[in-house]
Amino acid sequence: MPRPPVRLLALLLVPAAIPLLLAQNPPPAKAAPEKAGEAAHYTVTTLNQPADCTLEVGGLGFRPDGKLFVCTRRGEVWLVSNPGSDKPDDVKFTRFASGLHESLGLHVVDNNTLYVCQRPELTKLTDKNGDGTADEFATVCDKWGVSGDYHEYAFGPAVDKDGNFWITLNVGFGGGHQAKAGWRGWLVKVSPDGKLEPWSYGLRSPNGVNFSPDGELFYADNQGEWVATNKLQHLKKGKFYGHQAGLKWLKDSPFASAPDKVASGMTYDGQKWNGATKTVGEACERPAVDPPVIWFPYQKMGQSASEPRWDTTAGKFGPFAGQCFVGDQNTSVVMRVSTEQVNGVYQGACYPFRRGLQCGVNRILFGPDGALYVGQTNRGWGSVGGKPYGLQRINYTGVLPFEIHTASLTKDGYELTFTKPLDPECLGGKNAVAVRSYTYVYFSSYGCPEVDSKAEEVGKLTLSDDGKKLTFPVSGLKPGRVYEIRLTGVKSKEGDPVLHPECWYTLNELRK
Repeated sequence: MPRPPVRLLALLLVPAAIPLLLAQNPPPAKAAPEKAGEAAHYTVTTLNQPADCTLEVGGLGFRPDGKLFVCTRRGEVWLVSNPGSDKPDDVKFTRFASGLHESLGLHVVDNNTLYVCQRPELTKLTDKNGDGTADEFATVCDKWGVSGDYHEYAFGPAVDKDGNFWITLNVGFGGGHQAKAGWRGWLVKVSPDGKLEPWSYGLRSPNGVNFSPDGELFYADNQGEWVATNKLQHLKKGKFYGHQAGLKWLKDSPFASAPDKVASGMTYDGQKWNGATKTVGEACERPAVDPPVIWFPYQKMGQSASEPRWDTTAGKFGPFAGQCFVGDQNTSVVMRVSTEQVNGVYQGACYPFRRGLQCGVNRILFGPDGALYVGQTNRGWGSVGGKPYGLQRINYTGVLPFEIHTASLTKDGYELTFTKPLDPECLGGKNAVAVRSYTYVYFSSYGCPEVDSKAEEVGKLTLSDDGKKLTFPVSGLKPGRVYEIRLTGVKSKEGDPVLHPECWYTLNELRK
């Protein structure tokens, strides 16, 4: 049966019962079998926790001494000794604190001090006497309040060089998505002395906020009403990111003069403003919704994106140093992202990375040993993998994978770089490179299908002398669209196929 037009889909999803049902019982994530060959390059080790530890991981942070703090949705903080050991008996868990309210992020100061983001407040925990247990709990800021809505989570903190705390606040869900407690749907800045400053708004389910190595702030949001599919956003002061529930707090913010309503039905490609269609160029002069850096195609690249983290291991984790990694809570995978700035605007591509994890990926953190630590919880409504929670470690084996390293925009198409040289003979095959593009519609229904999908014309393939760069023109490049790039029959000089022969590039700006 052909899919109904997107306008009809929007009308069909208007009744409150349908988005409520979808959010409480999302479509079951299809079990993604472990990609053949992934384990040869990146191994997964499970850290065995004690029987009395319900490790629904909400936050991760390493102490200076190499031990790992883990906070949980159950309101506990655990300390993990020897987390990088390959001997299970060497890994020890001790309880550092308990009695917290749904702790979903932390920041470590030293071996005895950390900050924990609880649902109602940011709290400083200190072990004053050095006995391995927190004995002082001090409220830093509780200015956003709390309601009885289970969906009004608080995530963070990300901490800048000046010691400011950055926290993202989830909108509620009971009776439709609302912002019941203060500043839900917002990014807020908390100064070291506890003063709260509203910073940007329109966030839906911003599970995790972090700084990139160059000091820019990003968060990942989940598909839902006003959010076409999962996305990665660059956060800037005073910008609106799409979800309308938090607009109720504009009157109390520094941005009170901003519009408090955005028309539904605006498309990202040829935006509509108050019923009048404007060109992309006109729309970009004053965008109503700041565009995502990355759209993660639904199910192809997860179903519920969690926090972004950048590889700062200087090569210990393999060939993707400096790139961003994002977990997914439903499909239990880790995804990879490369970004670039075009005309001062962030955009880039996403790639599959590692499947086969035991539970939904809620938190990720690179350790001093160069491994990626993966904190997990199925949040009570299911995820791929069969386990309800846990902690795993991903290690690079030293065996270089044959992968697309980056996808970058040129003036008339794309340049793909690879981790290994290509075999030039493989590029003569039919559809060695195939490109498809589509867009999304901005409206109040729960998510959006891919709209205006079409095959794109790919021109001559050109390979660099070292065999690691492949460039090709694509006819009619257009901002506001996602370009799906698939490789067929492409092999390395050693005859290996590309481990993940697909990527998705979100195009916001054309190169001049």
